[in-house]
This record gives sequence, C-alpha cells and structure tokens, in this order.
Amino acid sequence: MEWTKDFSNLLFLDIETVSCCESYDLLEERLKVQWEKKAFRLNFDTPKEALFLEKAGIYAEFGKIIVIGIGLFYKNEIGNLNFRVKSFSGINEKELLEAFIGLVHKFPSDKLYLCAHNGKEFDFPYLCRRMLVNGLKIPNALNLRGKKPWEVKHFDTLEYWKFGDRKNYTSLELLAALFDIPGSKDEMDGSMVSEVFYKEKNIEKIAAYCCRDVVVTAQLFLKLHQMPLLQIENIEFSDVRK
Repeated sequence: MEWTKDFSNLLFLDIETVSCCESYDLLEERLKVQWEKKAFRLNFDTPKEALFLEKAGIYAEFGKIIVIGIGLFYKNEIGNLNFRVKSFSGINEKELLEAFIGLVHKFPSDKLYLCAHNGKEFDFPYLCRRMLVNGLKIPNALNLRGKKPWEVKHFDTLEYWKFGDRKNYTSLELLAALFDIPGSKDEMDGSMVSEVFYKEKNIEKIAAYCCRDVVVTAQLFLKLHQMPLLQIENIEFSDVRK
C-alpha cells in the first residue's frame, strides 16, 4: 500500500459528538416533530425527552461535533516510528470544523489517507454532514462524490477486522483487549460524553479521552498489519486546541 512508503500521509481521527442542544425542550420546533418520529422508531418505551439526551448525538441531524482527535505517524531523527496526537475541541462547531478542514488542506489532496474505527459508517459521513449543515465545503479527502471505490482513500479498522462479515459490530475496546493494547476507557467511555459536556462542562476531559481513542486506533492498525506496537515513549500528545 502507498501509505507504507510515507507514513506522513496517513491521518487517524476520531470524533466525539453530543446532542445539538442540552435538552429536548431547547430543540427547534420543526426538529422536535422529526425527533418524535425518530424516537418512536428507536425505542417505543423510553420518553422522547430522555431518549434525546441519550441518543441524539449519534445522528448528524440532531447532534453536533465537539471534539476531533487526530494523529499522525512520523519517523524520528534515528528512523524509529513515532506517533503524534492532538485534538480540536470547542462549543462552536463551525469553528471546530474549519480548523480541521484547514489541517486537511495542508496535505496533498490526492495523497492523504484517513483512518478511523467504524469511520466509514460513523466518523467520515458525520463530518461531511455537519460540514454541509454549517455551510462548509467538504475537503476532497472526505468527499465521495464522483469517486470510484478504488479512488477513496479511507481505511477502517473495523472493516479490516470484519473480513467481509457484515453481521456483527466489534468495538474498539474489545479489539484493544484482544490484541493487548492499552485501552482508553479508564476514566470515561462514550456513554458519558454528553453528561461530561453538558453537566460537568469539562470538554478538556472529553478531548483527552478522544485522543486516547486515536492512539488505540493507530495501535490496532499496526496490529492488523502485523507490525509491532508503539512504545509509550514513542507517542507524543500535543497541546489540545480549543
């Protein structure tokens, strides 16, 4: 694969999302009607208000992005493989997406590969949809329009693990445990993101969690290509950008 010739053109990412507002009552009226229809299909027994805070962030129509974690391999001065990870975070989704798009544009558009766990089903389409909602142009690395399948430079560690099997979802944490990769769920997990964001107002905690997920994804990518894991001293956490 082309990425093996130049590790610097392989960008790992992970996003953290929450409901577009703190409660169902604050939702715009037209969206309330649509959420009621969605909630009816999702869970007949759970009140639509409670379901909104629990599930709305999963859907780009009712959620928003608050953190984008990114990571890159690079060779150090003695030729060893290192990994640098950082995040973009903030309450203004448009500014957050603009910062991420600016980073993507620093890479040659025809050379950049993107990788995420379940990225093809979640991260990549979610980013594109929220860019359109915010009136932003989707960068070439994410835009699938008019591209043939072999022209799409998207890697997905979940897809690698499926080997064509479409029946089951396998979590990043399960694969991390299977391959003896240090996990990212010690302090929090994905189910806690909305509460930490809206109740604790602690976006830095979410950003740190997101960055750990990026590292786990990169380590899993190496394992799936039968390459050795990175040592902790070869992983660099850059300052979180807000």
